[in-house]
Formats: sequence, C-alpha cells, structure tokens
Amino acid sequence: METPDNHSSFVENMSYFDSKLEQAFTWFSDNLGTFLFILFVGLLTAIVARNVNSLLERQFIKANSRLHMDPTSFRMFRHIVVALIYFLGIVVVIFSIPSLRNLSVALFTGAGIAGIVIGFAAQNTLSNIIAGISLAIFQPFRVGDRLNIMNEYGKVTDLNLRHTVIITWDNRRLIIPNSIISNEAIINWTIEDPAVIWPIDVGISYDADIDQARRIMIEEARKHPNVMPPQKVQYSVVKPSLIKSETLRMGFIDSPVLHPVDPDFRERGEVKVNVVELGESAVNLRMNVWFKDRSIAYSSGCEIREAIKKRFDKEGIEIPYPHRTIVYKNNLEDEKKATGTLSHIEGDKISTP
Repeated sequence: METPDNHSSFVENMSYFDSKLEQAFTWFSDNLGTFLFILFVGLLTAIVARNVNSLLERQFIKANSRLHMDPTSFRMFRHIVVALIYFLGIVVVIFSIPSLRNLSVALFTGAGIAGIVIGFAAQNTLSNIIAGISLAIFQPFRVGDRLNIMNEYGKVTDLNLRHTVIITWDNRRLIIPNSIISNEAIINWTIEDPAVIWPIDVGISYDADIDQARRIMIEEARKHPNVMPPQKVQYSVVKPSLIKSETLRMGFIDSPVLHPVDPDFRERGEVKVNVVELGESAVNLRMNVWFKDRSIAYSSGCEIREAIKKRFDKEGIEIPYPHRTIVYKNNLEDEKKATGTLSHIEGDKISTP
C-alpha cells in the first residue's frame, strides 16, 4: 500500500515535469520563427552552393575544350567558392538573430583568447587548407598526374581544401591530407616530360653468347608497339627545353611553352643492353627501353620480358637458376666414422710385419 510520503513525492515530480515541459513548449513557440529562419537559410545556402558547383563544372567542361584550362587550379577554385557560400550563409544566420549576434560580438571582443583556442583546436584543419592552396598554386602535381608517393604508385584524381585523392594501380583510393602530402618526397612521372626509360633485367648463363642475347633482346623490344622509335628531340640552346606540341598547364589557362629537358635525353628511342653484374650463377643484363609515359611502361615491360624468355628458349640461350648442395649433419657424422675406421684399418696394415 502506498504511503502518503511516496504519493506526495510522485505528485511533486509530475508537477515539476509538467512545469519544465510547459517552459520548453513556451520557449519553442517563442523561437519558432527563429528555427524556421535558420532552416530556410540553411536550405537556401545548400541549394545555392550545389547549383553554383554544378554551374562551374559545366562551364569548365565547355571552356576546357577551347582554352585547355587546368583542372587542378579549377577544382581548388571551385572548392573555395563553395566554402565561401556556406560561410556567407553562416554569417547571415549569426547577424540576423540578436542572441547569436551578441554572442559573436562577445567572441570578437575576446578575439585574442578565442583565436588562440580556435587555432589550437583547428590546427590540423587549417594546415590542410593552407597546404591545399599551396599545392594548387605551386603545382608539384596536377589532377591526372601519375605519382610515386608513400611507397604507392597511382593517379591523382582530386585535390580539395582538405586532402588529395590518388587512385592506385590496384584501384584503391588513397586519401592523403594535404599537410602530409606537402611534406612528402614525390616522384612525378607526368610533369613536364612524361617520357620514361624503363629497365628490363634478364640473366643468362656464363656459357651463353652475350652478343646473341643482346641482339635478341633488342629485336624483341623493337617488335613491341609501345616502344618509342628512335628520334631526336629539338631543344633550346639558351635554355635546354623540349619543344612539344602539347602545352604546360600553368594556372587556369595553358599557353604554349618549352618543356625543360636535360640535353642528355634529347636522343630518344634508343634501346641499350648492358652487362650490369656477374652474379653467382648468371650474367645479368639490363635493357633500357623508352616509353612515352609511365602508364604503359610496367605492363609493356612484362610483355617484352615474356617475349625474350620465349625467344631465348627457341635460340637455346639458357636462363640459369642457382644450384645448391645440401649436406645433412647425419651425413657428416657417417663420413667422420667411415674416415676414422679407414684410418684405423690402414694403420693396422702398416703396423703388420
């Protein structure tokens, strides 16, 4: 049976709950217009940002066919514009609501301390944004370039304010924060001059004819359609540069320029085979082959290596493999016993009159 104390406590709790619920309903009713305004501004900001993003993307596609605009700088510009639209939406909400406006004024008054706190809290975000803008301006790589970075090889597909997206050779998406990628050593296979010398290593036996093996390797390389034919590249005498029909992307619009190139690499398409090592079981040969870019070098090198193996089999050139002699401990002990017994027998023979 319920006691009077429990009953009164229950009544007090219910009355307290009713009063709080009434206060919450009253506050919500008084601020309904504010909530609706925030919702309206948020939806309007999202719609404007999405439409501007789509509009810029369509305009870029149209202009790119005529002006050869750089997608790297354009993507960064598009991300900045969208971010500014959202920032303006937040500013409109803050200065349209008196309570938020007063709060923002108070924060602005204490901007020194607030700036330090926000700076520490958003240190990584700010460093990524600054690094992303720096990458878009100085362009150590562009969207579409092929890179070796962090022990990965892949193609750059996006550069935004926070991170860079690289699709690897096995179709993985490598997402690297801009602050990290800006401090990494990068091998850019595409920038300025995409042509590449690709090594193909083959070992032959010591009894094989090196000149015959070299001739076969060069012939098989020349048969492959992706190997560059012999050519001599023109270059500037004042500033060694490769004259190409393509353009070097600088900023939004490309202009015809001379691509820097070392004069030592002006003669292209030559296939060389050198003896690089006299190994334990093979004479190791290295063939250097020119390809137009890195994207086809690996697969083409594998195909050429397979063709060389098949040709060596037909021509009787051996590709050796190491031979090893395995001696077990039991065999050594048996050999010692046999040797000791033989010595004892020989000694007996010698001592016999």
